Amino acid sequence: MKAPAFQTEAQKTFCQTFQKLCSHTSAWQVWSDFVQLTAIALSNRCDMQAKREKQYNEIMQQYDRAEQSVFAELFAQMVTALEEQPEQDFLGDMFMRLELGSHWHGQFFTPYSVCRLLSSVTIRSAVEQVAEHGYCKVNDCACGAGATLIAARNSLQHAGIGTDQTLFVGQDVDRTAALMCYIQLSLLGCAGYVVIADTLSNPAVGKIIPCRKAGQDIWFMPGLYLSDAWCERIRWEMMMCN
Repeated sequence: MKAPAFQTEAQKTFCQTFQKLCSHTSAWQVWSDFVQLTAIALSNRCDMQAKREKQYNEIMQQYDRAEQSVFAELFAQMVTALEEQPEQDFLGDMFMRLELGSHWHGQFFTPYSVCRLLSSVTIRSAVEQVAEHGYCKVNDCACGAGATLIAARNSLQHAGIGTDQTLFVGQDVDRTAALMCYIQLSLLGCAGYVVIADTLSNPAVGKIIPCRKAGQDIWFMPGLYLSDAWCERIRWEMMMCN
């Protein structure tokens, strides 16, 4: 792996820590493992599943104790980076800087600056939804690492619309990319879910809580269940469906 160029000290530090795990394991495998471990740890706060917990343990068993602690370092550095600067697609940017895209069929993530521009010019419809219904729903059917949804979250925050008033829904056929989106939105306090499935042949369906369909792997963000406002909306939706 050639030395990547960095824009921030956080990116440099994260890369240096990441490379500690790449001495006998390929970079793309380490990245996939890090993303899955982090996503499972976050989902356990509200949606613990035996299958995911088993996968977590199987991945961890492939690394020794010292290496396992490095994953914790990476997580802490990512959290700090997003806390200090939420106006970024940290994981998507690192993915591209580490040149991992070729291992996922030439995966390329839209730069955050482009997503930020798009969100700033399309925010009006979301504001109108909040005025009419009390909340809005932001959906990206090819979410990648989540840059578009992150940009929407930040634009809405600037407009005075918080995560209690916004449901974020992402879907992507690529598991690693979808989980990157799930991780970042969860850490940014968003409420919603990410679906791993082909959007064209198996789209997510549902108002607040999605209808479970065969072939879909749904990851609920902790913010959906840690928010009193969203818990109340979910209870109301379930009551109306009964």
